[in-house]
Amino acid sequence: MSARRAIPAFALPLALVALAALALGVRAEEPNITHAQPLLPRETLTIITHDGKRHVFNVEMAKTPDQQTIGLMFRTHVGDDEGMLFDWGVPRESQMWMRNTLVPLDMVFISADGSIRTIAENTVPKSLAVVASHGPVRATLELAGGITEKDDIRVGDRIEGAIFPAKP
Repeated sequence: MSARRAIPAFALPLALVALAALALGVRAEEPNITHAQPLLPRETLTIITHDGKRHVFNVEMAKTPDQQTIGLMFRTHVGDDEGMLFDWGVPRESQMWMRNTLVPLDMVFISADGSIRTIAENTVPKSLAVVASHGPVRATLELAGGITEKDDIRVGDRIEGAIFPAKP
């Protein structure tokens, strides 16, 4: 017969906080981030809209967990032809937030086939609200807030770039 120990009263709230942090993708060892990361290597990414227009972006590539954790935090400007691509490597649910992000962003969630699955427009700076892909995606693209509306970028439009080769 095994002995059962009582769970201290303070343990349940701490466990719930830890579970919530895991659900949001927060790592327990996450450093106290206080400044923007240096510019990351860039690649050209093209969005082909439903009407055949091509919009070219010069995006930073966030490939490592540390780069992805920091993302565009503390940046004071994202140009209309700039952004950051978070390459998840394999399709998965993407959950983002705007903690320490000072400018509004459009988040474009991209399926493995290079099609846009979901768009979250003008996300709120410094918000802790989860912005989700609502299904598996290969990558998440962050652009300047309002650019998807300005360029008429929609769900179903196609992405071409290093991890999304052009279709013949």
